[in-house]
Amino acid sequence: MNGAGLRGVLPVVSTPFADDETVDVGSLADEIEWLRSQHVDGLTVAMVSEVLRLSDHERRALAEVVCRLAATGDPPLPVVVSVGAESTAVAVALARDAESVGAAAVMAIPPTSVATTDPQLRGYFAAILSAVNLPLVVQDASGYVGTPIPVGTYVALLEEFGADRVLAKPEAQPLGPRLSALRAATGGELLVFEGMGGLALVDGFGRGVVGTMPGPEVPWAVVALWQALQDGRTDDADAIHARLAALLALQTSLDSFVAVEKHLLVAQGVLSSARRRGPVGFDLDDATADLALRLMKRLQSTVDQVNRRPGTG
Repeated sequence: MNGAGLRGVLPVVSTPFADDETVDVGSLADEIEWLRSQHVDGLTVAMVSEVLRLSDHERRALAEVVCRLAATGDPPLPVVVSVGAESTAVAVALARDAESVGAAAVMAIPPTSVATTDPQLRGYFAAILSAVNLPLVVQDASGYVGTPIPVGTYVALLEEFGADRVLAKPEAQPLGPRLSALRAATGGELLVFEGMGGLALVDGFGRGVVGTMPGPEVPWAVVALWQALQDGRTDDADAIHARLAALLALQTSLDSFVAVEKHLLVAQGVLSSARRRGPVGFDLDDATADLALRLMKRLQSTVDQVNRRPGTG
């Protein structure tokens, strides 16, 4: 698959942990089948999969399991695997491993522990691209970690490797203007995914995004939102987005995204445990947990109303 084949809603899977904090593969399989049943267009292994809390061995094993389960179900789903690391050598090794287990694309954030120069950053991403034959989603995760990626970095990579190999997931603020600047600087060739859980999807769709990589907790809502945008049903899209935005307002950091996502997956019977690996920087108290459930139910009610209208669903 080249980059042009990646489109639509590709949720980032949540990594379930057993009581001993090993990856619970059985629960992961259940989650993937549930995501497939929600008519998603693919899967992603990335930041909210808690990859930064996994060893390199565990990251490789997680990628293998997700790719295998995604490929063997009906329909088979493409998988984007995050390979960002603190060194170019590790990122390259992870990328090669992701390609070997059947990933459709890889994704990488820059190193977070050092302030890289622009030439170093370009070299880091170029090394990943040169090591594999897969598309690379260049992820600016500076809303959570690191610093914004210069627009010139995307331009240089696109010129060297082409639009079928280089994609983007910008998350630096201000997101909308930055997205438009990226699109303008690359002549509209750069394929861009929204990466704020759907929060910026309505605005991003108008600026040319080709899809979104939200969390896994409400895929039914993001799929309905994406379909409404594609169909030009502005009122439906705005109604869903308003409810989704209220829920996402509770998720203001990487840890809060993971905590709320796992809480809602447990509430829907997808996961049996909301366990995270510590230390964590956000604890979900009872009041926030109850509010998240209430907001999810309101979102579900709105999506159900939209889907009952003639010509939708």
